[in-house]
Amino acid sequence: MEYSYSELKKLQMEEKLVRKYFVLVLLVAARLYGQDQPTDLRAAAGCGPARIQFNVKTDKKQHTVAQPEPGKALIYVFSEYISERGYQTIGHVTTRVGMDGNWMGASHQSSYMFFSAEPGAHRLCSDVQSMFAPKNLSAAADLSAEPGKTYYYRVVVKDTHIEPVHMVMSPMDEAEGLLMISKSALSTSQAKK
Repeated sequence: MEYSYSELKKLQMEEKLVRKYFVLVLLVAARLYGQDQPTDLRAAAGCGPARIQFNVKTDKKQHTVAQPEPGKALIYVFSEYISERGYQTIGHVTTRVGMDGNWMGASHQSSYMFFSAEPGAHRLCSDVQSMFAPKNLSAAADLSAEPGKTYYYRVVVKDTHIEPVHMVMSPMDEAEGLLMISKSALSTSQAKK
């Protein structure tokens, strides 16, 4: 079958149009597929919304050793601030603690908080609550909670002249957790309105 010059041009234009539509369909499909991915990576890491701030109170006389609620796990989180000798901060360093994209509360340095968790996989997150804190002052950890068990985590903000200010979150064993309860203040917090 022979085509005229005008017919060949028309076929080429149709082919180009089909290719453009194909590329457009691929782009739309890729975009829709991408919507399955979490849009807020901080929430996916366990942190709550950045805009939420907390008022924190500490009680140095309280050293609460709680038991997990039936069918749930209990999580303790201790906040510490480590700096070089003679290097002073103004006020307290406040750290927020989140789980699965929701803030569970906040604490000041040298204090702790605790909360219940359903059994299963969770993501814990902590960051410094401050307008002036660098964005890298956050840390996260995965947790696989079992009913009836208690978990202990330490959040440390390190501020030295040798390295940049940074935050670390790490699990602790039960003996160290109990020792930390004995020497830390209990934090209670409430979201600011």
